[in-house]
Amino acid sequence: MTPFGLKVRELRRRKGVSQKDMAASLGVSAAYLSALEHGRRGVPTWALTQKIIGYFNVIWDDAEEVQRLAENSHPRVVIDTAGLSPAATELANLLAEKIAGLGEQELGDLIGFLNGSTKPSPGRYDD
Repeated sequence: MTPFGLKVRELRRRKGVSQKDMAASLGVSAAYLSALEHGRRGVPTWALTQKIIGYFNVIWDDAEEVQRLAENSHPRVVIDTAGLSPAATELANLLAEKIAGLGEQELGDLIGFLNGSTKPSPGRYDD
C-alpha cells in the first residue's frame, strides 16, 4: 500500500463510503480505485487527485498533503545514479537491498532526514 492509498482509504472509511460508490462518483472503476489504494497502480493523475480532494471536501493544508502523498506514492521506483557519486550509487543499492527489513521507526527517521527535518550524521564520504 502506498501513502496515498492509505490516505484515500482513511478518508473513505471516515466518510463511510464504499469503493464502488466512490469510484462511481469519480468516474473510475472500483477495480482501479482498489488497485490505487493497494499500491498496484502508479501515481494518479493530477486531475484525479483533485477530484478525490473535492470528493472529500479536503481543504488547505490537508489538500496539499493529499497532493504531496499522490506525487510520492509510485509503488515501483527506479533510481538512476549514472553520473552521480559512488556514494549515491551505494546509497541507492543499499536502500533497495535493505528497505524491506526496516521498521517503521527507521523508515520515519530516514524520511525525516531526507526531508530535511533531522540533522545528518557524518558519513564515510565526507571530506
